Order: sequence, then C-alpha cells, then structure tokens
Amino acid sequence: MSTGPTTTLTLDVPWEGETVQVANIARQLPQEPTAEQQSAVLSAALSNPGIQLPDGAWAAIARATTHPDALAVQLRPTPSDPTGILMAENVEGATLRSAGTRVLTSELFPGIQPRTGMSVMEVPDPQVQGLTHDGQPSAIVEYRYESFAHLRDHVWQTINSTLSINSYAQSILTRSVTRNLIVHPVRITFEDGTDPVEVLVVRDGITRLASTWSVYAGPGEEPSTVATTATDALLGGISVASVQENGSDLGKRLADSRASWRAKLREEFDAEIKGEVPGPRAAQIFQSYAVPAQIAVGVDGHTGRLLSPEDLFDDAIRSVLASIHVEFRQWDTAAQNVEVITRALKRVIQIGDPRWSTSDLQDVYGLAVGRIPVADLPEVFGSTGRPPGTALWRAVYLVSALTKPDLLEALKDQAKAIKGGKRMAMKAFGGLLGPMIDLPWRSRKSLVTKTARNAWSNGGVLAAVVTGEWDPVPTDDFTTLVEPALLGDVNARCTLAVAGGVALIADKLLTRNVGSSLDAPKEKSGVPFRADTSVVIEGLSREGNELGLWTLATAANTFRADDLPLNSVTRQSLTGRETAESDEKPYAYFQVDLTAEDKIARTADGVPVLLYEWDVVAASDPDRVKKPVVPGPAPATQQAPSSSSNEEGGSDADPDWIPEFEGQFPEDGTPASGAIPPPRTFDTPVPPSQRAAEHRKDLRLHVLAARDAMDRLLALEPEVGEHTPLAPLSTLDDLHKLLLGIQTDVENLRRRTPADDLGEDPYDVVDDEDTYAE
Repeated sequence: MSTGPTTTLTLDVPWEGETVQVANIARQLPQEPTAEQQSAVLSAALSNPGIQLPDGAWAAIARATTHPDALAVQLRPTPSDPTGILMAENVEGATLRSAGTRVLTSELFPGIQPRTGMSVMEVPDPQVQGLTHDGQPSAIVEYRYESFAHLRDHVWQTINSTLSINSYAQSILTRSVTRNLIVHPVRITFEDGTDPVEVLVVRDGITRLASTWSVYAGPGEEPSTVATTATDALLGGISVASVQENGSDLGKRLADSRASWRAKLREEFDAEIKGEVPGPRAAQIFQSYAVPAQIAVGVDGHTGRLLSPEDLFDDAIRSVLASIHVEFRQWDTAAQNVEVITRALKRVIQIGDPRWSTSDLQDVYGLAVGRIPVADLPEVFGSTGRPPGTALWRAVYLVSALTKPDLLEALKDQAKAIKGGKRMAMKAFGGLLGPMIDLPWRSRKSLVTKTARNAWSNGGVLAAVVTGEWDPVPTDDFTTLVEPALLGDVNARCTLAVAGGVALIADKLLTRNVGSSLDAPKEKSGVPFRADTSVVIEGLSREGNELGLWTLATAANTFRADDLPLNSVTRQSLTGRETAESDEKPYAYFQVDLTAEDKIARTADGVPVLLYEWDVVAASDPDRVKKPVVPGPAPATQQAPSSSSNEEGGSDADPDWIPEFEGQFPEDGTPASGAIPPPRTFDTPVPPSQRAAEHRKDLRLHVLAARDAMDRLLALEPEVGEHTPLAPLSTLDDLHKLLLGIQTDVENLRRRTPADDLGEDPYDVVDDEDTYAE
C-alpha cells in the first residue's frame, strides 16, 4: 500500500489468483444527496424551458447523483443559452440534451439491449411506449412489465446473461468505470395493477454496469450469483408477495430499501478502510459504489420529422446506440437487422401515407415486436377470415403485410437511410425479416437458429410471386390449398410458399446451400444442385408443380413451434441409455409420394421415409435433377429406442444398470433418503478395505448423481435463452478441471490394480476402451 500527496490510497488486492494494484481509493465514499440538494436539482430543472420531465423522473435523477450541485449548475438556464450548459447531440430528426454526472450504481437498472431483440430469451422484454409532456416529446419512456416478478426476472436475466458473455471486472477494479454510461429515466408500469415506479436505466454500458456488480460481489463469483446480488440490491429483496400485499408507494419503498442497503455498505467500507492496511473489500466497494453517466433529460424534434412525439425520444436514443454499435463496436448481424427493420417500420407508420392504413400498420408492428401475442392473431387480423392463432400463421401474415410492393419499397428506403447505404437487395431485406419471424420459436429451435437466419439472408421465402400482391388464405389444413394453387390461385400459392417455406427453413430442411453440399450424402445435408433459398421456394410454389406444392403443404401441416424434428437433430444416445419415453407423436417430416392416398412416401415395409433437404431442393425443379436417388429406409440412429425391460428390471439400452441402485434416483434426479450412506463414525476401528468399499459406493452414487444432473442440464438447452448461456465458461472450466482430476485418479488406481481383480467388486469401475477413446 502507498499513499500520495492527497488522501487517496493505492492497494494491492488479490483477484482470481492474481494481485491487482488498485489506485485512487478515497478514505470515504461519496455522500448521499441531501433533501435540500435534491430540491435544488428539481428547482433548476423546472426553470429550464428546454427540458420536460415528470417530477417522479427528476426525483429518480436527483437521488441517484453523487454531485447534485454540479448537476443543478448544468440544468440552470444561462443568459446565452436558455437550455443551460447541457450537452447537445444531434441525431436524425432530433436533438438530445444530456447532463454529465456520477451516479450511484445501486440506482441504475439495466435497460433493454437492442441485441436481445434477436436473441433467445427465457424472460421477454417489457413493452416500450414513449411518453409526452403537454403534447411535446419527453426524454422518458414507459417499460410495461406483466408483474413485479417479471421485472425481477428480467433484471436478473440481463445481468446474468451479460456477464456470461463478457466481463470487465478486473479492469474496473483497477481503474473503476472511466467512460460514461448512457442513461435515461423510465417509468415502470405493471399490467397487474402494481404501483408504477420511476427509475434510471442504462441503455449503453450494460456490460460495464454488470461488471461493476461483479467487482462488488468479489472474485470467483458466478454470473448467476452476481445477478442475484444486484437484483436484491436494486429491488430491495422485496418479495412478490409483499408487493401484492402492500402495493402502494412501491417506488418509495424501493428507494428507501436501496438507501438502507447503501448505509450498511458504508459501515462495511468504514470498517475495512481503517488501519494502516485497508482490507480488499474496501477497494471492491469503492470502485463499484458509483459510475460516470450521461443522463438524457431533454429532446427537441427537428422540423419535418417523421415520428410522432411519443416515438421521437426512443428513436433518438436508439440512433445514438446504433451509431456506436453499428459503426464502431458492432452488434452481430441479426441484432443489427432487428434494430433496422423495427425502426424502419415505425418510421413508415409515421409517414401517414394514404396508400396504407396507419392503424393496420400499428397492428403489424405490434405483431412484429411481440406486443400482440400469437393467440390474438384471429381477432386482430381476422377481417377477411379468421386465421388460426399459431406461430406459423403469425409468420404468414407478417410476410404478407411487409412485402406489399409499395410498403416493401418504403421499408427498404427507410432501412437504407438507417444503415447509411444506397441500395438494398431482396436478400438483404430477407436478412432483416429472419430474426423477426423466428421470435416465437427461438428458444425451442435455438440449435438451428443460426442456420435458419443464414437462409433468410439468402432470400428466405421472398420469391418473386411472394413480393407481389396477394392475401393469406386462412385454413386449418394447408393441403386444401394445393388444388386451387395448381389451378393458378395466387393467394393459395403464396400462402403455401410462405407457410411451407418458413417451416422448412426454421427446421433446417432448407438452408443456404454451399458448394460442398453437392458432394455430401443425402443424409448429411447434401443437395442435387445449388440454388438460392428464395429460388427453391419459387420452384416449389410454381403453378403446376404438384410435387412442390404438396411438399410445402405437408411441411406447413407438420411444423411445430415448440420442438425440433428428427430430420434436423439426431436424437442418439451417447451413453447407451434409453431416452425418456413420451406419449407425444414423434415430430418428423416425410417425403411426398403423389401416388399414395395420404401423399406420404413409404418403404416396402410400410415405414414412412424421412424428408431431407435433397428432396426439398429436388422437388423445386425435378427436371434439373440428373441422378435421382431412390428413397431408402430411415437411418437406424433415428429410430425410437426400445423401451423393453430385461428380466431383472433393468433397461436393455442401459448395460451399466445396477440392481442395487433401483429406486434410489427418482425422476427429478434427487437421491432418495438414505441412498447415500451418512458419514461413518470410526469410534470402533474398521478395516481399511471395508471403509474403501463404502467410499467406492459413495463415489459411484455421486458420479451417477452428477450424470443425472448433467442430463437434466442438457435437457434444458433448447429452452434456455441463447442470450443466457447454459453454463458460463468459467464454471465449465472449473468442472473440467475437477473431472480431469477424478479421471486421472481413477485411471491411476485402475493401472495399479491387478488385472485378475478387475470386476470382482460390483461397485468398482470396469475397464471400457470406449471410455477413454478420443
């Protein structure tokens, strides 16, 4: 430790196996703003004619700043500028006004991240609605959550998933956060009637915010633990039940709870900082207590702006974020696409073009961003026939609406303006639609989402006929559309093209095929010829192509939004054990046989033949296929495993089943009471060989329990959000080290054991060459 000419300290702090030098640690934490100082901030804000925020928003800003006097100076009008000395930032259609200050970390909530718009999420984002003041745009938006539990889960998810992807914790511990977070006030409302709350949210710098909480939590803490710590601090540990019982004054209760939490933190810091060598917690607390922020407090619309007052501020903030993450620190392509298409659609709505109904476009926007649930599809879009309320029909109506020729060109123009480009091909527009279309099934089909989005970027279902004038034909059975489509009904053809095409793309039966696919076997995603995805859809839906239209119709009828078919993901046990039985009918696509009564191709034994991408591509242009492949039976690896049991009660698919453990591991994987023997007391000497037998049994049971836990974890993989990794890399690294250590010890013990003795103990580990195969 060293001290400089000021009162700051430099500390050497242990952090995850290293010693980190932390500089500029003061001997006291920033003071809480007093009631008088908060009143001064509010008074200065009210005297500024250029900024209009509700009192609740100013209260959130005033209690969060650690420099209330400096903030008040920025807000007060000056003789030369009636809007004060606020920072002005010009974006397309508006000017943002912001104040720079330092804010308490425990007063900042993580906001909506644009990159989550394309990600698989377990907890959905809240609905966002802009707010106005006296009819003028205001620098605040409303986040509408379903309930307080939804808010808590969303905060936890955002911090956990962010840290699972990246963390700046060590850098922040060393130097603190040095770059401003972009912050603005938000009014949080709840659909269940819970009292609204005004808070500050972070729109850019969420990784820095989450990493700051990681610094506070300490070295080695998993993202989930950090997320729980942060959520409890922000929401005061208030339970959902207490909110429902005491719904009034929720904002004040939460603010008081955070203030009480900081008071305890001060006590801990003061105890750590005393003495000649302050403890490491002093550095963690000081570096995570407050962060620099740029708080948006005002917005002015430019003359001739397209957007309505309630949409102006949110679009301006998103424009600032896009300028950072599209031009400099880029989001991935799908995140950029979602940001571009949703903003473009919102701008087109505000144009007020008489060629289309603004209210109808608002419904399309609501459906696109998830504000209108799939179940409401029949009521909202049922003016010309009630479509089924399914995810696939949502896709049909979205594609139909967004590809009307006039609207399509307007959307492309606005998308080009947002991206800064001069032209946009239809493939690029397909790429914009992909992450919007897959919203309802992202989590269940996350294993093939990337492949599907690549297919959309290759044109998707945007065949020439689809981008013309047509209307969906609602039906409960897509095969009823085949006959009118064969007779030239454009509406039927396009409905089949979009519904069947979306199904095939979503389930990896139609991809952006590449040159290597020509040489691959049929069962390994091989194709008979190369063609863009949209060209294949065009061929399948061609008037007169009976095989192609039936392929589209059966694919649309087969599609399920809650699972992946056998065709795209092989369910093969790597351990030789049976998979869990299910009464649900297997999900699989089958080839079309036009001569069969049910149009399903079967082998000589009557077994339905699985559909492959080869068959889909071939059906789009049968004349182009030079060497037809005779369909064969489905691979054995895709047959359902046998569920028969042997005479002793074990499964035929589980050669390692041991009768002694029958019933000790119920379905939830928790060992039954008494399954694992309690620690033995050794008051009476027990021979080491007997103690070894007990420990071997204990080892085996724990390994089996670990295997069951791993199976349950892997079973959750399709449901866990893509934005929230199944397991953080740090956790997997630690487990890997432990498992390698156990494997090494078992192998060393095995090699020291005489070969003749192997297998004598029923609990010993039996040699198996496959166990050690690379």
